[in-house]
Amino acid sequence: MPIRQVGDLRIFQFEILSRSDINHGIIGRRGGVSPEPWRSLNVGGFIGDKEERVAENIRRIFEALNRKIESKHDVWQIHSADAHIAESPRGGSQPVQADILISPNPGLSLFMRFADCVPILAYDPSNRVIAIVHAGWKGVCLNAPGKAVEMLRDKFGSKPAEILVGIGPSICKDCYPVGIEVANKVEKTFNGETENILLQNEGIFHLDLPQACSNLLERAGVRNIEMSDICTAMNLEDWYSHRAEDGKTGRFGALLAMRA
Repeated sequence: MPIRQVGDLRIFQFEILSRSDINHGIIGRRGGVSPEPWRSLNVGGFIGDKEERVAENIRRIFEALNRKIESKHDVWQIHSADAHIAESPRGGSQPVQADILISPNPGLSLFMRFADCVPILAYDPSNRVIAIVHAGWKGVCLNAPGKAVEMLRDKFGSKPAEILVGIGPSICKDCYPVGIEVANKVEKTFNGETENILLQNEGIFHLDLPQACSNLLERAGVRNIEMSDICTAMNLEDWYSHRAEDGKTGRFGALLAMRA
């Protein structure tokens, strides 16, 4: 996944989504105005950072990606598989609770926040519709990636094999030990077929979140998937990690939009 430097911001982009009609980026933690422990491009509210600093950080992201801040549509992420179809900018209205955000409107910029969970960016070039998914272990067990594909298929006529997907930076299996309760739920979700996603190291289960998301997307019929293979917990200079920083950290942003 190429890295583009825009001023002090580092913007990670997928080759599979680098088309003339798509504008996207997953933006690391550099180049913002927030102090420790949110240093520095924190876009997460309700975690202690000041509202005006978060707003400035988001403004810088939109400016770097040549999108108007007025085009932003975001949601209140709750670790679910709930979906929201955005038709217009959110403006000052209350955000909908959802972890799947979809839009066919090229005037919108979809925006989500992350700090270890998996950012999934999707684009159907035939039907001109985009989606961002936020998936942690709860989202995996609820099949949020697969449900996003089903929504694109059922509501917009998307053919899963034509959907282009990028799986962004998230915590890797080496840094993500989970308890037996989570391991059992993952086993149930995948009907015991967890050889490449649920691993044991000295009796401790480790979950490969990005691979689990890829497996769910493939089960839903997606064939064009690009994975970043970047671990947030191992690269704290560039990314926020809720697990590696004991919850005292910020959130990085992901933006996805279509050009008119």
